[in-house]
Amino acid sequence: MPMKRLLIFLLPACMLVSGGCSEEQDLLAEQRQKLVSYLESTHSPRLIPESEVGEDEQLAFYSVEGGNSVYRYIDGYYDPERPSRAEVTPTSKVTIVFRAYVFSYSNITDSTFPFYSNDAALKSAYEELGLTVEDGAWSFEPLTVEMNGGILKGIYYALLGCREKDYVEAYMTYDVAFGDKNFSTIPRESPIALFFTVQSVE
Repeated sequence: MPMKRLLIFLLPACMLVSGGCSEEQDLLAEQRQKLVSYLESTHSPRLIPESEVGEDEQLAFYSVEGGNSVYRYIDGYYDPERPSRAEVTPTSKVTIVFRAYVFSYSNITDSTFPFYSNDAALKSAYEELGLTVEDGAWSFEPLTVEMNGGILKGIYYALLGCREKDYVEAYMTYDVAFGDKNFSTIPRESPIALFFTVQSVE
């Protein structure tokens, strides 16, 4: 497994949030407010909180996971076959194809460059544009993670409760992502967007 893959998805020991509690709480509150505003006004489709979906309605919604840290939208949630598919539990082994972005509270388009991805379709699109990802920097193979294997909290909460074949958008505050330190190309205290497809659940 390439070292970058390990660093991006495993919880490094240095990812402990430090600093003043009041400043941290203010920043987290601001990020949460901006994430909700984006999902409810800019995201396509516009989403409502899960709590506002009526019993017989099939409206597009977001759920909040991990103590108001991860905001998740599952496309195809109402697929009648979905309940029969394997569900991600705290002890599952999950294989995903993903794109990870530093999130700027605006729509992510095909021209938005992720900071890491294993999506082979993205590699092909870049090659058609004459762009390349340095050999060995990214692996374009599906990634298998163990839920109890020390992955980032935000990824854990994004995956938990998903089902096989789900296409998921997860938006997370910095405290459950890469914390308050600069990490690789990711600026400190950055909210993160993770788009992924659950290929398999064991």
